[in-house]
Amino acid sequence: MKKIVISTLLLSGLLFLNGCTNLNENVLDEASAAGLTDRQAADGNLAPVYARLPDLFTHTNYFAMQEISTDEAILPYRGGTDWGDNGIYTALHQHTPTSTDPNIRNTWLILAQGISRSITAINTLPTINDSNVKTYVAEARGMRAYYNMMLLDLFGLVFAKDDPQGVSQILRGTAAFDYVKNEFLAVEPDLVTNVGPGRLTKGALWGLLARLYLNAPVYREPYAAQFTFKTEDLDKVIEYSDKVISSGQYQLSPDYFSIFNSDNHTNKELVFAVDQRAELNGHNRLAYFSISGDQFPLIAFPAANGTDGPAITPDFYQTWATAYAPKDPAGTDPRFYKQNWTIPADSCVSDFNMDRGILRGQQYGLLRVNGAYVRCGSNYRVGKLFYVTRNRPTLPVNFTEKVDFSVAGSNYNTGYRVLKYEFSKKSSSGRNLGDADISIVRLADVYLMRAEAKLRKGDAASALTDVNLIRAARTSATPAPALTSMNLDLLLRERGFELYWEMIRRTDLIRFGKYEGTWTEKTNSDRLKRLLPIPQTAVDGASNLPGYLKQNDSY
Repeated sequence: MKKIVISTLLLSGLLFLNGCTNLNENVLDEASAAGLTDRQAADGNLAPVYARLPDLFTHTNYFAMQEISTDEAILPYRGGTDWGDNGIYTALHQHTPTSTDPNIRNTWLILAQGISRSITAINTLPTINDSNVKTYVAEARGMRAYYNMMLLDLFGLVFAKDDPQGVSQILRGTAAFDYVKNEFLAVEPDLVTNVGPGRLTKGALWGLLARLYLNAPVYREPYAAQFTFKTEDLDKVIEYSDKVISSGQYQLSPDYFSIFNSDNHTNKELVFAVDQRAELNGHNRLAYFSISGDQFPLIAFPAANGTDGPAITPDFYQTWATAYAPKDPAGTDPRFYKQNWTIPADSCVSDFNMDRGILRGQQYGLLRVNGAYVRCGSNYRVGKLFYVTRNRPTLPVNFTEKVDFSVAGSNYNTGYRVLKYEFSKKSSSGRNLGDADISIVRLADVYLMRAEAKLRKGDAASALTDVNLIRAARTSATPAPALTSMNLDLLLRERGFELYWEMIRRTDLIRFGKYEGTWTEKTNSDRLKRLLPIPQTAVDGASNLPGYLKQNDSY
């Protein structure tokens, strides 16, 4: 009986290892422990704890849950031929997903496997005679808490388990919040500070604790008509944010988009990140997902293109346009757009580097005929792009503000697109070989969490100072103008400007009481949709223990 439950819920039967992570800047081999030194054995037991983070942070897993369900992103049935996927992206945006959604199931399974691998490491590492074991156990235990925190955020529950052969205890509400909090606090003393953003450090833990306390009222009572933010929780947000900020380890990046470059591993704004290696487990999906199938960013790889996936909603775009009217946000806020080349002056180029940020209007780029780039001598021809790869050669790649689920609104060119993470110069297919670390916690978010805690305590002036500090820091271009006032609506807007498409929006909208709002193709106001459905496969797999795993309300 125990075998069935463990296999289904925590995937302890999946002992294969399919990734690596960065420990002391050395690549770890997850091979069999036979014949290894104690250090290699310790490294090899910790590596699987982090190994599937790149898979979790893909376009159809955590990104879809956190972004396509919100006012920031929409993914229509493109041209009636692409991204239909039995309506799962339509349902996610409209808050009508089902328990059979494969992306929700994949997200659940990766999180469950992360917990299972963490438990294995927690139990195995103490048997190894290596000086790093104490730190490694703390990381594994902290990562178990992190994966549970994500389950709590998405599904409203955690799995408390220590014995690899035991059955997990399922906790919800206050008990779940307290479990994650206590696990984080227990490992804080044994974490280190100097191993980079790809591992759980003290700074990463402080950032996660700030996020946990900020969302405490949601995690304790996810369906509440109105959330009550306790002063003691807000004080903890400020305390842990202060620890990150005052540590001196991190700094705001003058160039906003450098935070998301392919060589960002040493960017000092990253506090905690998914450590990606192009040659190992890295993917490029957050870059290729949104841009057009006729945008080919790399001269070296004429098969690497986009996929015409999600766009930003008109509602989200209008937050930018309204904030800076009558000026264009592209010339006013360096977080909106970064121009890397010009047309038509650069109509024959020796190198090519796509613009970044929110892409609007007619797109220009490398021209292809029969799968090869058009040359002009030793250089390459760039020009106006059309949907040749979609067999619609008369349809310009002209991104429009309008995008919805109508036939016209679902065409390939509808919706402004996002290229925030740099398209990896190693990505031969567009999907593979990503080398940009994916931000989980970064310093600007820490400042914004502190600002929100101060604002909810009534200190609008200090909140305004924190927000304007971030704005003023982006000095590689003209910084966004300072704000003159601060309230919750403005702070949510600012979080959107700073953190768009960084997989935090659903959590933000719920906390700010906006998730039941109306946008683009979404009118559902059911509070029970704040949590996602538990995959039916998990519920069925636990059916031999009646009442053990209860489906979330409304599903």
